[in-house]
Amino acid sequence: MTPRPTLLALATALALAAPLADACSSLIVGKQASADGSVIIARNEDYYINNWNKRLVLHPARAAAKDETLSFKNGLKVPAPKQFYRYSGLMDWNGDSAGGDGLYEERGVNEFNVAVSATNSAEINARAKKADPLLDSGVVEAVIPSLILPQAKTARDGVELLGRYLSQYGAGEGNGVLIADPDEAWYMEIGSGHHWLAYRVPQDSYLMVANGLRLHDIDLADRANVIASPGLAEFAAKHQLLPKVDAKRFNFAQAFGVTGDKYNVDREWLGQQLLNPALRQATRQAQYPLTLKPERKIAVADVAKVLRATFHGTALAKLKDADRPMGVDRTIETHVIQLRAGLPKELAALTWQSFGSPAGAVLVPMYENAMKDIPAPLRAGAAAYESGSAYWAFRANATLAQAKPEKYLPVLAQWQTRLERQFQSQQPAVDAMLASLYASQPQTAIGFAGQWSGGNMLSAVQSARDVYAGLLTDLTKASEKKYSPEELEKIKNL
Repeated sequence: MTPRPTLLALATALALAAPLADACSSLIVGKQASADGSVIIARNEDYYINNWNKRLVLHPARAAAKDETLSFKNGLKVPAPKQFYRYSGLMDWNGDSAGGDGLYEERGVNEFNVAVSATNSAEINARAKKADPLLDSGVVEAVIPSLILPQAKTARDGVELLGRYLSQYGAGEGNGVLIADPDEAWYMEIGSGHHWLAYRVPQDSYLMVANGLRLHDIDLADRANVIASPGLAEFAAKHQLLPKVDAKRFNFAQAFGVTGDKYNVDREWLGQQLLNPALRQATRQAQYPLTLKPERKIAVADVAKVLRATFHGTALAKLKDADRPMGVDRTIETHVIQLRAGLPKELAALTWQSFGSPAGAVLVPMYENAMKDIPAPLRAGAAAYESGSAYWAFRANATLAQAKPEKYLPVLAQWQTRLERQFQSQQPAVDAMLASLYASQPQTAIGFAGQWSGGNMLSAVQSARDVYAGLLTDLTKASEKKYSPEELEKIKNL
């Protein structure tokens, strides 16, 4: 088992890391590659500063107003759909305020169990930027879940819809987007103002993503598994984005991105090493296999292990400049979304959510499509500490642990392991109970699932506060002056 990263190591990684604004790590798992047959999409949402609160929002289904327009902070405006589907989003604390930079809902799931996680920010190379410039008012990270989740009935619908928006309105950034439903998962990359490529992840495989564009060896004629921007190969050939354009093995990452950057490939190597430990791959390759079949089926605990991983005990630990592992101190939240076919639609999506660095937080399960309201800790908080906030309950422990990492980090690790094992071990029984109840009393089952989800988060937050109280008490005691027996007796008798 890979040891938990120390927060001091995370702080060092932060100081040395390249200054990407939203540098994230993601993992997609096909349903035949997962331990329970679920499709899984997961991501660390990393920010450029350490403290940034997130809050959960639920958007009800509704009909659009006449001539309604979807308008976003960066200037993007698109016609609204006739009908908005219900969906959840994990928004920046100030995402819907005048002072925010945009919604940044980042991830969510809608009533049809389409899930979106957006995005992995990715660098676009100079040739591609010049050939097809980005547009400031185009599609960007801050808007993607808010744009796609109210409209998509399937993952493929979501990919095609996002592709049409990119072709019509352009893109403002290079990004990688995860879109899935209980049947399949897609990974989509945006490589220029109007060019993009989406790939259906094989059911028996997984795809590990850092912050570089990843798609390569793609058969653009494979309509079942590939969707691309119009004229993609011709555009790459016209602007000489590749030495040779091969539409049967198209290298989108090389054409539009920057391959071989250690900031990214170190994490790609690490993720594949953890899930395929018998596979021998050299470090610092320009590109790694796009997808792999895991050596054993992947469970939520395995996904968490990847998203918390450091280089300790690996070949990269010997390299002085290997300074960007997975979860870092500026990870503001981690989500693992399971999409399970065969369960009632309100129960099919299970989101495992943690806040702050995953090194010091707990992944808590929630049936977000069954939730009627949001627990108070998930609605509270800003960029400054607030005791009522779920984010700050976990973030505070990670910060406090830096005072005595050798003593306090094991405490956090033991607490984290205990709570997560409890949640993970009871989940199959909860699923079975709810599915059985749903067969005869669907509304009762939905109500129970919603209450259970909120109760999980409230319980985890209170547990985090209890840990904080213990750490703070111990730290306060440690500040006491050490007296000789004589001095202590004198003080006691004053």
